[in-house]
Amino acid sequence: MLMCVHPWNPTAAPSRVLFYGVTGSGKSSAASAYACRTGLPEFSADDDVGWLPGWRQPSTAEQRELAARIAGQDQWVLDSAYGVWRDLVVPRAELIVGLDYPRWLSLLRLIRRSVRRVIAREEVCNGNRESFKRLFARDSIIGWHFRSFSRKRQVMRALRKAPGNAEVLLFRHPRELEAWLEGLPEVDPQPAR
Repeated sequence: MLMCVHPWNPTAAPSRVLFYGVTGSGKSSAASAYACRTGLPEFSADDDVGWLPGWRQPSTAEQRELAARIAGQDQWVLDSAYGVWRDLVVPRAELIVGLDYPRWLSLLRLIRRSVRRVIAREEVCNGNRESFKRLFARDSIIGWHFRSFSRKRQVMRALRKAPGNAEVLLFRHPRELEAWLEGLPEVDPQPAR
C-alpha cells in the first residue's frame, strides 16, 4: 500500500501552499486541483513570474519582485518556486507539497505532455508554445528535466528536514496525491442569488 511520507489530516486547509517537484511531475495540475477544491487563488510560476511572451525571462530582480508580491498575500497556491526566488516563498508557505516521483514516471509524463502540446498547439504560458524544434534543442524542457532532477529532489527532501519550515508532505506516486486531494475539505459553494 502506498502511503504519504508524512501523513497529514487537515481540519482546515492551509491558505499559503507551495507545490514543488521535478519537471514533469504534475505540479501545475496538482496546484490547480488544490486551488479548485479550497477556493484559494492560484498562481503559476511560469505565467506569473518566470516567462514573458517569446520565451523571454524577466530579470532576476523582476522575478523576485513578482514572487514577493505573491508571497506577501494572505492566500495563495503556487505551482513551483524557481531557485532565484524560492527563498521569498518558502518562509511564507503554510504547507509545501512535494511531488517526489521516480524519474521514469515524471519523464514519461513530461514527454507525453510536451508531445500533446506540440501536436495540439497548446499554449504553455503567456502565449508561448512548444515545438518539436524546441523539444530537441539543447535548452529543451526534456533536457531541463535531466539537468534538474537530482537537485530538485534534494531541495524537496531538504525542505522537509529544515527546522522552522512549514509542514512538508512528500508524495511518491500520483495515487497518493489524488487520495490526499480527495480528503481535503471542500469550499462551500456560494448560494445562488
